[in-house]
Amino acid sequence: MPEPRPAPVRVLHVPRAHGYVDHLHDDRVPGVLVVEDGTPDGPGWHPARALEADWVLSHAADFDVLHLHFGFEGRTPAQLRALVDALHRTGRSLVLTVHDLQNPHLRTQEGYTALLDVLVPAADGLVTLTPGAAAQVQDRWGRRPEVVPHPHVAPLARVGAPREPRSPRVVGVHLKSLRANLQALPVLRSLVVAARELTDGGTPVAVRVDVHAEALEEGFPRHDAELTAWLREAAAAGAVRLHVRDRFDDDELEQYLRDLDVSVLAYAHGTHSGWLELCHDLGTVVLAQRVGFLHEQQPLVEADLADPGAVAGALRRAFAGVPGSAATAGERGAQRLDVARAHEALYRSVVAAPGPVPGTAPVVPA
Repeated sequence: MPEPRPAPVRVLHVPRAHGYVDHLHDDRVPGVLVVEDGTPDGPGWHPARALEADWVLSHAADFDVLHLHFGFEGRTPAQLRALVDALHRTGRSLVLTVHDLQNPHLRTQEGYTALLDVLVPAADGLVTLTPGAAAQVQDRWGRRPEVVPHPHVAPLARVGAPREPRSPRVVGVHLKSLRANLQALPVLRSLVVAARELTDGGTPVAVRVDVHAEALEEGFPRHDAELTAWLREAAAAGAVRLHVRDRFDDDELEQYLRDLDVSVLAYAHGTHSGWLELCHDLGTVVLAQRVGFLHEQQPLVEADLADPGAVAGALRRAFAGVPGSAATAGERGAQRLDVARAHEALYRSVVAAPGPVPGTAPVVPA
């Protein structure tokens, strides 16, 4: 007679409404039950109720593990210490995924690092996405996270769909709402020069620039008057194809990336990238400079993006094809199963033995 299956571990994710979180689990791994904290799922950002110590004290019976990913920048160290205390007082476990060692939404990192100084030592379990990030966590805090790769972002049914060749080649930069880690103008200037060089050499290249409409408004907090003027002048001269628009929904974002041959990440700092993972799903080559541990996530082309000559050479390599840069549905499906099993094992370990456990953790194959 088979042994009875253990009860599922009840996991509360923060944030809950996120594609990354959805793809950490798999129906083939039924040992995890994802629960909700009642945070609204509607448009706009809403602070997670589960980050409130009082909420945890009132609802601890509803979950076993709180798995924190991101969205805690607005808290203070004192508030996070109160949250950890509430979790441990009620016998609940905290798992932290260290997505960002450098927060891409912030120009200075001191305040964010102070939050990690609370969470990393106190978490019962630690996860990160790459070996390099795990090593940096160990160097800073003396704890080695488990390494579990980023799962697919696009729906599996659309991963690895065939792509048609096009002319001209389209190289895209999405500026969104001018996030703090962007170095937009030097990268755009390099791209325009590199595209002209390649076009003159017989490989027609178009530079597409997308930006959210709010970023071009003078009253917007991160408005950049010099960049705005440059964009309008470059568009009028035909040097770039400028698209001013509102945010893409998921389907629009996928189509946008399928319409590019190369997506340029104009990042000055950061740690990991979900955008890179989506490009991998869709077969769009990524060009970036050495930032964080993107190079350990997926194959990409690296170059000094402020150097037009280096960018031209990088685009030639990208157009020639980057081995391994395009995922298949089979690969991503198998990886998702590994990711789900790794998370279930971690949750069961922290529930069975609450309290931070230092040491080296296994690496899950990408």
